[in-house]
Amino acid sequence: MKKSKGTRQGTRKILRKKPREKGRIPLTRALQEFGEGEKARIVIEPSVHKGQPHRRFHGKTGIIQGKQGKAFVMKVRDGKMEKQLIVRPEHLRTVG
Repeated sequence: MKKSKGTRQGTRKILRKKPREKGRIPLTRALQEFGEGEKARIVIEPSVHKGQPHRRFHGKTGIIQGKQGKAFVMKVRDGKMEKQLIVRPEHLRTVG
């Protein structure tokens, strides 16, 4: 069988919700606001595909650099490199 090469390949365990977490997400999570320089953790919301970062960044913490439309631009370290991600607020949580 040919291997899947989609953007969510290999995410069976990473992007799984517990039965009680299933359903619509709270509206407050979609309307979250972050200030520039604030720290945020990437926790991918599997039910929202829009503005979803790559699964490699799930669980990483970064610094918000600004806003781009409804999404936030954030800087995350990936090994020795610093990368810029564009992530919607549904996939972000506050740190602290």
